[in-house]
Amino acid sequence: MHLREFQQRIEVIYGPRDRQRGKDGTFRWLVEEVGELARAMRDGDRQAAHVEISDVLAWTVSVASLCGVDVEQAASRYARVCPKCHHTPCGCAPEPRSNRRARRRQTATSSRRFGRGEPPA
Repeated sequence: MHLREFQQRIEVIYGPRDRQRGKDGTFRWLVEEVGELARAMRDGDRQAAHVEISDVLAWTVSVASLCGVDVEQAASRYARVCPKCHHTPCGCAPEPRSNRRARRRQTATSSRRFGRGEPPA
C-alpha cells in the first residue's frame, strides 16, 4: 500500500471522528501513542512495538489529513537524500540533544514570526 492510499483509508475510517475531535485533540492522541511506543521499546517488547508503530503511523496520518498535508508528498522529502546535508547516507554530524531543542525553538519562533516556516526575505 502506498502512503496516499493509506491516508485515504484512514480518512474514510476515522476522518469524521478526527474532525469532530479537532487538530489539537487528535494530536494529543498521537502524542499518547508515541509514549506507548516508547514504553514498548524500553521494555524490549517487539510485539507491542509493532502495534504501537502502526498506531503512531495511523495517528500521524490523521493529523496530516486534518492539517491538509499529503503524507506521500511530505515523505518524498526523505526519498533520495538527507534533506539537511543532501547526502546518502546522511553525513550530518550528531548534535547534542540540547542543541536540537534550541534549534527547534528557534525554528518555531521563526515560523510564527514569518508564517508557515518560510525564511525571512
